[in-house]
Amino acid sequence: MKKMLGVFKNKNFAKLFFAHFTSQMGSTIGLTAFMFYLLDRFTNQPSYATVTELMYSLPTLAVFFLVGVVADRFDRQKVAMYSDWICGMLSILIIGAIIIDIIPVVFALLFLRSAVQKFFYPAESSIVQGILSKDEYTTAAGLNQLVMSLFMLFGNALGIFFYWTLGIHGAILIDAVTFIISGILIKTCILEESTILPNGRTKWKDVNLAFVLKDFKDGLSYILNHKLLLTLLSGFVLFGIVNGGFSVMPVFMLKYKLQPNNYEEYSIIMGIVIGAGVMIGSVIASMLAQKIKLYKLLILGLALSGFFTAISSLAPNTIIFFALFFIGGLSLPLVNVSIGGWMPSIVDPKMMGRVQGWISPLMMLAQSITLGFIAFAYPSIIKVEGLYWMVGGSLMIVSLIYLITIPKILKKDETKGISLKGVQKTAL
Repeated sequence: MKKMLGVFKNKNFAKLFFAHFTSQMGSTIGLTAFMFYLLDRFTNQPSYATVTELMYSLPTLAVFFLVGVVADRFDRQKVAMYSDWICGMLSILIIGAIIIDIIPVVFALLFLRSAVQKFFYPAESSIVQGILSKDEYTTAAGLNQLVMSLFMLFGNALGIFFYWTLGIHGAILIDAVTFIISGILIKTCILEESTILPNGRTKWKDVNLAFVLKDFKDGLSYILNHKLLLTLLSGFVLFGIVNGGFSVMPVFMLKYKLQPNNYEEYSIIMGIVIGAGVMIGSVIASMLAQKIKLYKLLILGLALSGFFTAISSLAPNTIIFFALFFIGGLSLPLVNVSIGGWMPSIVDPKMMGRVQGWISPLMMLAQSITLGFIAFAYPSIIKVEGLYWMVGGSLMIVSLIYLITIPKILKKDETKGISLKGVQKTAL
């Protein structure tokens, strides 16, 4: 706990942390409210809710070759700041499109807002890497996991609350305000040039297709020549399947099986249950990360979360379903804290943006395919229980892949005498 509080003495990290928090809030509240708005208005067309999630994931495939290059070649502070402010303006335009009732335009604006937001995370995470020491990476990952748990705990509840009290327009207006606040927090950070411009200054006039493709190719070459990093990223494809399934299947389980008449109220309770599990798990994971090798913690977390996700499909009632989800929530932070504390230690700061630029498209491609499959196949071809086995199975497969490959790579690297100081400092 002292380590967690200690990193906040770094004022830049504190501002970036709260900027990340408010930016995440900006995308969570409105997206949740809009999904429930569509479920209420088009109750017999669950595919609309799936399309909403697709508008969040598909844009990655349109900008994936740009986000990493922009984060590594341009001022990371300005990239993150303007991403937030543009998203705030687009949120206001979404309100206008809902008022005049043109749903296709709403989907188009959601797509555009999501595309802009993809530039925020590589820039912000690259800045965090530059302002913290390697000893603090795992602590920062634990804090980010706590933020995630808060949104799991209160995200759906906040989205539904603002939807019920302020309507869909008010909920999305909250989005706009939080994006603007996030941008202001980032603007007030005082950062060294080596942190925001690790590769020096690049002029826009020098940027062309050949420049972008070369940098994008350099990022791919860096990953392919780094076996440990390549192995980690290979699992992110299946993580995309997990994200795609989790974005809709809990609501589907409640609405179409367990609580068809009260699914909104139970969605709030479910968010509290899994959020509480993740919050408790975040504290446990942060403590274990100081004592257990990170790759072992990662493998354990994947196996446990996959198992409990799969068997939750067999729950005969809501209480047992929530209990299994709670246990699964305890396991998820083991995965996220391990990866979050490990990645900055093994990636060159000059390449972090381009590496992050590859992570999102790998995950989002799989997530988009998964959501497309669900929109097409559910409920005519696959039942809601099948979605849980698909997601749980993906997590367990990644666990098995990592169990077979990572120890061999680490042993081979140690034999060759490759320095893994950053990893060792975070308990490897």
